Amino acid sequence: MLPFPNIDPVALAIGPLVIRWYALAYLGGVGLGALYGRFLLARKSLWANNAPPFAPDDMFDFAFWAVLGIVIGGRIGYVLFYNLPYYMGNPLEAFALWDGGMSYHGGMIGICLAVLIFTRSKGGNLLSSLDLLGTAATIGIFLGRIANFINAELYGAPTSLPWGVIFPTDPMQVPRHPSQLYEAALEGLLLFLVIRYVTHIAYGLRRPGLVAGIFAIGYSLSRIGVEFVRLPDVQLGYLYGGWLTMGMVLSLPLLLAGIGMVLFAMRKNHGR
Repeated sequence: MLPFPNIDPVALAIGPLVIRWYALAYLGGVGLGALYGRFLLARKSLWANNAPPFAPDDMFDFAFWAVLGIVIGGRIGYVLFYNLPYYMGNPLEAFALWDGGMSYHGGMIGICLAVLIFTRSKGGNLLSSLDLLGTAATIGIFLGRIANFINAELYGAPTSLPWGVIFPTDPMQVPRHPSQLYEAALEGLLLFLVIRYVTHIAYGLRRPGLVAGIFAIGYSLSRIGVEFVRLPDVQLGYLYGGWLTMGMVLSLPLLLAGIGMVLFAMRKNHGR
């Protein structure tokens, strides 16, 4: 087994001010994603008809809308998908963001809606805007999953593999799959490299919807695969026969949407 790195989840504490690695992962993902997105927007030759969805200087306004979508959508998604009976009995606690509880799929819905509203106000191509989001989202996913590992949360099932990790928050204290690192590697690093190839070598941004579709497919397949070794939320457990999880269920519509977007983008003629 691998020893768990003794990293304090609190990155910095100054008196009553406490800054956690998880919060820094969110901020870092948005900041680095915005910088990368601005770089792509500035390269007009990457886009269909040399027309990115909006100007590079609008990228940080775009990032602000994205943060709102992530936070609001992620919280609503967690309440609806993962713990609705509890919050129906305790409705005010749905607003207690400081107690944790965010849904990735809810955050994705929220950020897509925010991005579409922002792009519409700029008169840009909505599919190209989703493509831009797909290029940058992998950065935030990678940092977020690393923060999950530091927090010793969302770990996997017991394993006898040599890279099993004993997490300090595990009451059984047995080696487990470091499923957070699996997701960081697949949904974050590997998917970033695939999309970077598509955008810079294959000029995929010239086909609006293609990059967003590839992101949706790559994320969904990675998430579904890791869910086989990742423990489900304790309040939900396994669904329908003891192997299906809510993460799998929520990833299936995303997978179908991604396939549809790729087919649409490949069949439609786009300007060069």
